[in-house]
Amino acid sequence: MIVALLAVVLLIVGALHWYLWKRLVKDTTRTRRARRIGTALVVLLALVIPATLALSRTLPHSRQALVAWPGFLWLALMFYLLVTLLILEIPRLALRLWKRPAKVVAAAVDVVEAPAAPEEDVSESRRLFLGRSLAATAGVLSASAVGIGAYQALGPPNLKRVPIRLAKLPASMDGFRIALVSDIHLGPLLGRAHTERIVRMINGVEADLVAIVGDLVDGTVAELGPAAEPLQDLRARHGSFFVTGNHEYFSGYREWVDEVNSFGVRVLRNERLEIQGLDLAGVNDATGGGSGDAPDYAKALDGRDAARPVVLLAHQPVQAHEAAKRGVDLQLSGHTHGGQMVPFNLLVGLQQPVVAGLGKVGGTQVYVTRGAGFWGPPVRFGAPPDISVVELHGA
Repeated sequence: MIVALLAVVLLIVGALHWYLWKRLVKDTTRTRRARRIGTALVVLLALVIPATLALSRTLPHSRQALVAWPGFLWLALMFYLLVTLLILEIPRLALRLWKRPAKVVAAAVDVVEAPAAPEEDVSESRRLFLGRSLAATAGVLSASAVGIGAYQALGPPNLKRVPIRLAKLPASMDGFRIALVSDIHLGPLLGRAHTERIVRMINGVEADLVAIVGDLVDGTVAELGPAAEPLQDLRARHGSFFVTGNHEYFSGYREWVDEVNSFGVRVLRNERLEIQGLDLAGVNDATGGGSGDAPDYAKALDGRDAARPVVLLAHQPVQAHEAAKRGVDLQLSGHTHGGQMVPFNLLVGLQQPVVAGLGKVGGTQVYVTRGAGFWGPPVRFGAPPDISVVELHGA
């Protein structure tokens, strides 16, 4: 099974790099030496991706960044090169079609002129000019997207203030603020300083409640416990709460549940509690069933007082389909990263009912934060990270 999966990955990576070689090397070089150098570089870059995916899992945590930085940055650049080059196939085709009629007209005109350059040389020069022009355009656009995206990914998250109205909200809770953060993704590229910055930003808004809706880590407690430790400094009037995301189940969720609880951040595991006339509930991630830790909506939501509004913490927006069946007023989620790198947001929208911001599933409002970190490439283009301050008001 593993061998077959590896073969498929290598086949896909090879096919993508063959296309890049054709457009960036074959179409832009004239000499054999230049083509050989370009070919060797493309082969090397093709090997970087599977090597990064393998070594980032097997190397000691302290050394994973050595392969993660170059590997994931190339992955992002490769993605945008593919996107831009595929878009540029349209003008490439148009230019080729435009040249054909021009050749027919030139051949039909019987005029004796001064000796011209051989047709093969003219054709080769045009081919090189077209190939190099489109390759340069793709390179500049792709490098710009990755540069802007890396700046956004590594910089501080945006602080978003989001007013949401709940019909059942008691008048005494009008203006109740929930600091919502998700997808912090501590790992080889994001460490303790990342957590400390997030904690400072959250504490600065003086929220009534802090909600961390999953995907805190990409690694074990032994590797990342110190990086997550600043969460113990979170301050909110009614405390801080956490629900698991899918990445916790790749990282030893049992240990992480205990670790997060030890920071004074309460992990809601298919349960709810009342806070000042509002029910706060939390369910495990939708993927938890594969680890024997499935979300249990009945346990978390059934038997409550229907006169009180309920806010549900659930990592994935798609979980709102179950929440809507149980009359949840508001679900707070993450998971999507807002697509992280446009146009991935279009693909995410095929799986999740809300990609970012406020939406609705049935009668349930769903607010999705883009998250404060990144996964894979340290790039967020068109989907900057955020921490959201959800402010509740009566309808």
